[in-house]
Amino acid sequence: MTAGRFITGLFVGLALYLSPSTTFAQTAGNLIIAGNGPEQTTIEALARAFEKANPRAYVDILWDENSIPLQLVTTGQAQIAVTGAEDPAFAATQIGWDGIGILVHLSNFTKEVTKQHVADIFSGKIKEWSELGGPETKILLIDRPHNQNIRDTLETQLGITGKIPESAKILGGDEVVVKTVVGTLPPHSAAAYISLSTSLSAVSDGVAVRLLPVDKVEPDVPTVKDGRYSLRRPLLLLSKKEPNTLVEAFSQFALSPPGQTIIGDIYVPMPKK
Repeated sequence: MTAGRFITGLFVGLALYLSPSTTFAQTAGNLIIAGNGPEQTTIEALARAFEKANPRAYVDILWDENSIPLQLVTTGQAQIAVTGAEDPAFAATQIGWDGIGILVHLSNFTKEVTKQHVADIFSGKIKEWSELGGPETKILLIDRPHNQNIRDTLETQLGITGKIPESAKILGGDEVVVKTVVGTLPPHSAAAYISLSTSLSAVSDGVAVRLLPVDKVEPDVPTVKDGRYSLRRPLLLLSKKEPNTLVEAFSQFALSPPGQTIIGDIYVPMPKK
């Protein structure tokens, strides 16, 4: 073989080796992802698909509704925290959106609420549904644990941080919230905030709950995606700012077409650029 042909062959070989498909296959190591919210099923599906695309990469999921994911990243027990709010001390990658649905019993005939009404409900200013054109029943407030990012997002967006009454019933999992709303009947009628993906699924399954429109906008995937439905939270991957090849590879995979397809099974994927 001549020197020219050898060099040409060498460059072709390098190009093939560095192509996207083979580069992904070189990603290797152990990655730990921590979370405490309703995103567990989606993150686990992303992790398994990422491992399949990268046979030398291993992803462990630390999921506990009582944990503080960012604290686990800070102490080195995890490399990625799944959250709904950015933190200036960490690098953030948004991989999707989730709406925050206002869930009531199916028998509650309150037609709609404004964003201010929602703030007044969850800060305890509005105590009966009749004040909103609904039934003559008291409002049973259902709150979420302080460490869950859905709570932080709701409080921040409504300007009611620290104002949710201590008498509110605190429930962790979305499924428990749905069951409690279904089981709370007159003289009380529950008001809960919940991941839109879970609540839409409950409604479509015929569970005795409904979602309230907010500012005349129906809570649904298209309205969350384009921002018309304002009660929404980002799905974020937060990590330490120093470079980490495995973290970057997983984040890129979550934003790739296969990753966004997985996210779109439950949540709202990012708008295509």
